[in-house]
Amino acid sequence: MQNPLLTPFDQAPFSKIKNEHFKPAFLQSIEDARAEIDAVTENTDTPTFENTIEALEFAGQQLDRISSVFFNLNSAETNEEIQKIAQEISPLLSEFGNDITLNEALFKRVKAVYDQKHNLDLTVEQHTLLDKKYKSFSRNGANLSEDKKKRLREIDAKLAKLKLTFGENVLAETNKYQLHLTNEADVDGLPEGEKEAAAQLAISKGKKDGWMITLDYPSYIPFMKYAKNRELRKKLSLAFGSKGFHNDELDNQENVLEIAKLRFERANLLGYKTHAHFVLEERMAETPEKVHEFLNELLDKAKPAAEREFMQLEEFAKKMDAIDRLEKWDGSYYSEKLKQELFNLDDEKLKPYFKLENVINGVFKVAEKLFDLQFKEVEDVDRYHNEVKTYKVFDVNNNFISLFYADFHPRAGKRGGAWMTSFKSQWKRNGENVRPHISNVCNFTPSTKSKPSLLTFNEVTTLFHEFGHGLHGMLANTTYPSLSGTSVFWDFVELPSQVLENWCYEKEALELFAKHYETGETIPMELVEKIKESATFQEGMQTLRQLSFGLLDMSWHGGDPTQISNVKKHEDEAFKNTNLYPETPETCMSTAFSHIFQGGYSSGYYSYKWAEVLDADAFAYFKEKGIFNKEVATKFKDHVLSQGGTENPMVLYKRFRGAEPKVEALLERAGLL
Repeated sequence: MQNPLLTPFDQAPFSKIKNEHFKPAFLQSIEDARAEIDAVTENTDTPTFENTIEALEFAGQQLDRISSVFFNLNSAETNEEIQKIAQEISPLLSEFGNDITLNEALFKRVKAVYDQKHNLDLTVEQHTLLDKKYKSFSRNGANLSEDKKKRLREIDAKLAKLKLTFGENVLAETNKYQLHLTNEADVDGLPEGEKEAAAQLAISKGKKDGWMITLDYPSYIPFMKYAKNRELRKKLSLAFGSKGFHNDELDNQENVLEIAKLRFERANLLGYKTHAHFVLEERMAETPEKVHEFLNELLDKAKPAAEREFMQLEEFAKKMDAIDRLEKWDGSYYSEKLKQELFNLDDEKLKPYFKLENVINGVFKVAEKLFDLQFKEVEDVDRYHNEVKTYKVFDVNNNFISLFYADFHPRAGKRGGAWMTSFKSQWKRNGENVRPHISNVCNFTPSTKSKPSLLTFNEVTTLFHEFGHGLHGMLANTTYPSLSGTSVFWDFVELPSQVLENWCYEKEALELFAKHYETGETIPMELVEKIKESATFQEGMQTLRQLSFGLLDMSWHGGDPTQISNVKKHEDEAFKNTNLYPETPETCMSTAFSHIFQGGYSSGYYSYKWAEVLDADAFAYFKEKGIFNKEVATKFKDHVLSQGGTENPMVLYKRFRGAEPKVEALLERAGLL
C-alpha cells in the first residue's frame, strides 16, 4: 500500500495517514533530501547564487511538508504513539540538520558565493537569503574543529529529546489533574454557563454527577475568577502552579537545568558568551544588555502603578471578606469583583455577545475591510479532527490566497494555549506563486447542551491575536519559503498578532460581530465604553507579570547557568523585583514554562512587550487615519504582512510608519504615563 505522505500532495491527506506511515516517510524523505543536497555539493560548476543558494533553499521540501504535518499533529491531536515517534524522529532530524550545516564541502560552496556577494547583482530578498544561508552554517558550527562539531551534534540531539520530554510532562500533568466536586456549595459563585460546562465535563470523564474542574484554561480560569470557596481556589492554584514540580516521573526540574546548561555550552562552542547572545544576534533587540535595558525601563514605569493597584486590591478584599493577606489564588477572584464594582462590567454580561461563530465572522469581516479578503467555508478539505473548520481565502478578484484551518476547543490530545502554524509555506518558482496553508489552534470554552460556545472577552482578543499571525502567513508574498510569512525576527513576529487585538476595543469593529446570540441585538454602546475604560484596569500589574516572565527567561539564558543547582531558588531570585504576592514554596513556574523550554521563546519572551511597543505605535497610526483606512491598511499589508523576513524588520516598519516606533505610544495606551 502506498504511503500517503510519500505520494506528492497539496492538501495534507489527514484521513489517509496512519501512525505507522510517519517513520518510514521521515526516513525516506530524509534520504531524498540528502540526495538533493549531495547534488548541490557535488556540482562541479563554479558556485553561483542559483546553483548553490537557491538549490539549497528548495531542497528537502517533501521533508518540510511531512514535518509540518507530523509536528502539528503532535501539538493538536497527539497520543502516546505519536509522542513515541516524535522521540525517535527528533534526534534524526536534528542529526540531519547538523549533517547539512556541518558539511564542509557544502559550506565551502556557500561561502564562495557569500564572499563575492558585493559583486553579484542580487535583489534585496536574495541578499537576505544569502545572508541567512551563510549564517545557518556559521551560527551552527561550520567553522568548528571536528571534535567540537561532534560535541555540537551530541548537544543538539540531546536538546531535541529534552524539549519533547519537557512538553510531554507538562501535558501529562495537565491531563492527570481532575477536581471532581459533588457538593453544590463548592461551585458557588460560578456562572450558570460555567457550571453547566463543568457538569458536562464530569459526565465526559465518566462521573455520574457533580462538576469537574481541570487545569485546562477554559475550566481553570473561570473557577479561579468566580468560585467563592477560597480553599478550593488555593488547591487548584497550587496544582496549576506546580506542574512538573513534584519530584516524580513527570518532574521537569532536571530537564530545565539540563536544557539551560546545554544551551549555554552550545553557545560557548560557537563563540558566544551566553545562549542569549547567540539568539539575540538575529533579533531586533540585538544584545542581552539591550533587552535588560528595555525590560528595566518598563519595570521602572510599571512598578509604582502595580504596587498601587495591588494595595487597592488588597484593601478591597479586606473590606469585602476580611482577607488579611492577598494570596495568588485570590488575585483573579477579587480583581473580577473589583472590576465589576468599578466598571459594572462582568465577563458574563459580555459573553452572550461573543458567540464563537459570530466572532469568527467578525474577524473575517475586519480582514475583508482592511485587506480585501473573502473567506469561504468548505467541506471538501481533509481534516485531522471533526472539530476543525476549513476555509478557502480569496482576494476581491477571486484569486486564491490561502487555505485556512481553525481548531478551537480543548481535547485530551491537544496541548494548552493558542497558536498559529502552517501546513504549507508560500513561495514563487517557475512563474507560479504557490499559496500557503495556515492553521489557528486555540482552547476556547466549548458549547454546552443549552448554550453555544460563548467566548470571554479575553478569548475574543486571543482569537484576533492568533488570526493576526494567520494573516501574516496567508498574505505572504515572497520568493523563498524560508523568508515567507512568519519567518521573521522573533521580536517582530508578534506585531501582526498584537496589532489586530486593538480592533476588539473599537465600536466600529465590534458592531460588525458583537451581537447577542439569542436576540441578535448589537452590543450596547455603554458596554463598549466599559470595555475600553477597563482595558487599562490593573495594567501595571499585568505589565509587571509579563516583565517577570521576560526577566525569568533572561535569568536562565543571559548568564552562565552551570552553577545553578536549585530551580526554585534561582527562580525566586529572578522574580524578586517583580513579586507582589507572597511566595508559595509548592509552586514553580520554570518547570511548566513551555514557551522557553519547549517552544521557540528562549531569550525571546521579552518580545511580547517589544512587539507591544510596535503595535501601540502602529495602531496609533490607524487611529489617526481611521481604523479601516484603506491607505494605512494597504501600507501595512505591502510593507509588513506580505514581506515576511525579506528585509530587516526595522526597515520594513519604517517604510510602513515613516519613523521608528516610540515606547511612549505603549505607555500612553496602558495609562502608565
